[in-house]
Amino acid sequence: MESLEPIINYLVDPNSGLKQVITEFLNAVMQYEAYLQSGVLPYERSPERKAHRNGTRSRTLKCRVGEITLEKPQFREFPFESKVFERYSRVEQALLMTIAESYLQGVSTRRMEELVKSFGLNRLSASEVSRKCSILDERVEEFLKRPIESKIRYLIVDATYFKVRCGVQYRNRALLIITGIREDGLREILGASIAESEDSGFWSALFRSLKDRGLDGVEMVVSDAHKGIQKAVESLFLGASWQYCQVHFSRAVLESISNKDKPEIAEKLKEALDDELKMQDLGRELRELGHSSAAETIDRFRFDLWNYKAYPKVHWRRIRTTNLVERINKELKRRSRPVGAFPSDKSLIRLAGCILININEEWITGKKYLSMDED
Repeated sequence: MESLEPIINYLVDPNSGLKQVITEFLNAVMQYEAYLQSGVLPYERSPERKAHRNGTRSRTLKCRVGEITLEKPQFREFPFESKVFERYSRVEQALLMTIAESYLQGVSTRRMEELVKSFGLNRLSASEVSRKCSILDERVEEFLKRPIESKIRYLIVDATYFKVRCGVQYRNRALLIITGIREDGLREILGASIAESEDSGFWSALFRSLKDRGLDGVEMVVSDAHKGIQKAVESLFLGASWQYCQVHFSRAVLESISNKDKPEIAEKLKEALDDELKMQDLGRELRELGHSSAAETIDRFRFDLWNYKAYPKVHWRRIRTTNLVERINKELKRRSRPVGAFPSDKSLIRLAGCILININEEWITGKKYLSMDED
């Protein structure tokens, strides 16, 4: 049966042979990198030794032929670094440096101590951590300040929240992710910023920084109802409209509804989102039922729920909410889970920026998000 195994593997996965070749080659590359970094071959005794090997760790890598599993060498004295995982190791290094920063600042939870020990971070000096952080900071700053070269038709902004250490306190900080859909239909991550306030001055400064980098062609901005954002859109994007994310709007309406009535109201709200007259009727019904807060939310924002309908119908599903950023927020939460809380705003931007760089590379080299041929 052994002679049939290659045939079976090929039938299951036509790329299996190529995957095996790539796997063996990249594993060999990492073994050579390990030799350069340690100064010795496996089991070799030499006074030139800089580090002792500590086995390998399985790591997956996505490439054009699919996902492959590689064996990444490990050292006892310091982390092994490889160009093979460059775009992934960038995030890993940012994560490790965040953990190291927290440890150096005196965060001594059992989970943190386990992470520090398992990754060998307790052997890193404060100066080494600072040096590695500086390298990552430069890369993130370059990404966040790069010129915006394509016209952006739709600007979509959303926020996700993280705990950040501020002195002896931990506070929730909003990380805003600014994305856009270009005139060629591709998505692009344009920037990220920690929200210092919700007034129009903050939003105006944020949008102005994007325009200084070349942002042009914006026709509609989609976001939640942060205070001041509408005013900033009106002043900075003359002629553009503001679309209140329908998901955020629905949450705002249902927030004050009792759990008993919520399922029924949610169903009516879902139907009303497709019809302005139904939304007006729902507002009156809620007021009669005593849900004045929910009714006031409808009255306040009902003119900002259907601006997306001014654009091609094939775009509607993707430009009436901030769901475009949902995957980003989930990835940020997943990758930052080992951290728990960030030691500073700077560490949050560092890790988030590295993750955003990777996602943006996939977006601008992938399939179009919207077809612009329907205009």
